[in-house]
Amino acid sequence: MRGIFYALLLLITACSATIDDYHGMKPALDLRQFFNGRVTAWGQVQDRSGKIIKRFTVDMTGSWKGNEGTLEEHFQYDDGTKQTRIWHLTALPDGHYIGRADDVVGEARGQVQGPALKWSYTLALPVNGKTWHVTFDDWMYLHDANTMMNRAEMSKFGVRLGEITLFFRKTEPQS
Repeated sequence: MRGIFYALLLLITACSATIDDYHGMKPALDLRQFFNGRVTAWGQVQDRSGKIIKRFTVDMTGSWKGNEGTLEEHFQYDDGTKQTRIWHLTALPDGHYIGRADDVVGEARGQVQGPALKWSYTLALPVNGKTWHVTFDDWMYLHDANTMMNRAEMSKFGVRLGEITLFFRKTEPQS
């Protein structure tokens, strides 16, 4: 029985992608370039069964001074609600980034390799009059100079709650 457990554990961990899997792939993602200027985004929230529970659009504006950046996000949800999040980002050596926002618990941490960004953080989400601290495990993939997609898995206490799928498009295209 123990052998089956270890075999399954090995199979599960062997199938998990790491950021190093994307080293050297093209196009290379430069967050300071992609999130500089205007970006629009659209996406959906799915529960753990895959059912779409919310759709949204985002108007974003990013600016950088050296290694310090600000990314303003203005969300419009399909139920009419609106939300604003302002990220304060810092580019560190070797493709690492940290980020802070008012509804982020502690710091977001990420790393870029090739076209991919692995980004992890805990978000304080209002749910039915209470605040839940939900862990987000984001993978962003640059498709071309002007388009990126994001898949984020949400969990609490290690239990998968759902997923967010999001697409970004630069409003001020790069050539």
